Amino acid sequence: MPALLEEVSTITAKGQTTIPKSVRQALGVDYGGKIAFRVDEHGVSVHRADADHDDPAIDGFLAFLAEDIKRRPEALTALTPALAERIAALTEGVKVDLDAPIDGDVDL
Repeated sequence: MPALLEEVSTITAKGQTTIPKSVRQALGVDYGGKIAFRVDEHGVSVHRADADHDDPAIDGFLAFLAEDIKRRPEALTALTPALAERIAALTEGVKVDLDAPIDGDVDL
């Protein structure tokens, strides 16, 4: 698959570089935003780092789910068409901004 975007950036003597504007726009980051570099067997990738969304409770729950799925994959079941339709009906027209602050007290 050909690259959708490729930009060249020079690394300074201090190991710094400027992320080109087109790359920042593609990542959805601006001044003060954070990016993460991931190195794996396929090379290096850059993505937006959503560090502000780290939540130890969610991380623990997701780790629990991942372990449970690994231990008991047979327990997974597909979402039924009826339940999918009900979810769609209940959420129809509901607009959600996941980045909006939560007003008021929240019980977890």
